[in-house]
Formats: sequence, C-alpha cells, structure tokens
Amino acid sequence: MSIRRFKLFPVLASVLLMGGLGACTLATAGSDNAPLPDPAVDASTAQGDQTAVLAGGCFWGLQAVFQHVKGVKKVVAGYSGGQANTADYDRVSDGDTGHAESVKIVYDPSKVSYGQLLKVYFSVATDPTQLNRQGPDVGTQYRSAIFYGNDEQKRIASAYIAQLTAAHAFGDPIVTQVTPLKGFYDAEAYHQDYAKRHPNDRYIVFNDAPKVVHLQQQFPDLYVPDREVVSVTLH
Repeated sequence: MSIRRFKLFPVLASVLLMGGLGACTLATAGSDNAPLPDPAVDASTAQGDQTAVLAGGCFWGLQAVFQHVKGVKKVVAGYSGGQANTADYDRVSDGDTGHAESVKIVYDPSKVSYGQLLKVYFSVATDPTQLNRQGPDVGTQYRSAIFYGNDEQKRIASAYIAQLTAAHAFGDPIVTQVTPLKGFYDAEAYHQDYAKRHPNDRYIVFNDAPKVVHLQQQFPDLYVPDREVVSVTLH
C-alpha cells in the first residue's frame, strides 16, 4: 500500500503560501538554479482543445499545479498505464497494476502550448530524476511519465528531455518515461480537487502547496489565481 496517506492534522497553509516557503523535494535545475530553457521543439498551431496526460508523484499536487496554468480548461486526476479493471485507488496503491497516478489536462493550444506544459511539469510539478518515487511517495504508481497521445507529443517530449539532458539541467539523469497513452481512467471523486478542498491537510501544505508557489514565482505570465477548472460531484 502507499505510504503517502499518513494521519493528517490541520496546519495553516496560508503561512506557507504567504511566506513563499517550500518543503517539496523537487530537483534543483542547473548548478546555478537557473530556470529551465524553453523547448526548442514545440507543437504546431492546433485548432480546438487538446489533451495532455502526465504522471509524476501524487496526482493531488499535479492537479493543483496545472489548475493554475493559463489556457488550461480542465484537470482530472486519474490513472494511466494499466488496465481498466485495476484503475481504483486501493489496487493502484499496491504498485503492481502498471498504473501511475496521473492527470489529464485539457487545454487551449492558442494560450499555452504542449511544450510550455512540459516546461511547467519539469520545473515545478515533479522531480524527473527520482525513479519510481516522488518525495515521500514510493512505488511505480508514483513514477515520472509522459503519456503521449500522438506522434507530435512523443516528438516534443523526447526532444525536450534530450535538450534538458544536453544542457545538464539537473544534477542527476532524467528518468521520466515517454510512453504511449493507452487509456486514462478518472480517479475516485474524493481525490478530485483534493488540494483545493483540503488546503490545511499536512501533506498538501508540505508537498503540494509549495509547487503552486513556485509556479507563481517562476511562471508569472502563465500563472492564474484560484478558479474552478473542474467540477466534481461528491458522493
């Protein structure tokens, strides 16, 4: 089972956010902490909404980050990489289903490109150097993975990883997988918008809220304040 869901207690997330403090365990990009470069290869202009599926640790944090990105219309927490009949939290937490906790991001490509989403992903949403874990979360279900939906997404993701590797953007090798998207399965309703609905949750305060702070600091032109980007009916 996952080690992530330890006993929780209330903490004032506003203290962390107002102070700009961070306890997340993201890798440091570059020896001088320089920002990551823009992708040299990016998507061509597309018409209509597009979808990206990314994994890299707890889907609570991934969802929270991308809900604050300009041009993103909807973010859904879910599972990808395994079969439909094992896409539930208890089974995925065993770590043997092939699934990774993931997010499906629906975005407007006229406002944010696929390459820009990947830059956000590698900069603040995940540590791409951690193999089959992310901070306190251990197991293949927390692996770093880009699930591409078409050849263009595969080309952009592969090229950006090669670009970051050549630039020595991280102190350790990037282990992010680039793998075809075979299916995405929505997570249970209680996982959706978890960070927004539980801002004082200890896990959120120390692992996910800092990622949103870093997004605002590093991407002021892409950052948008709190808004409703996904509507979930709780049961």
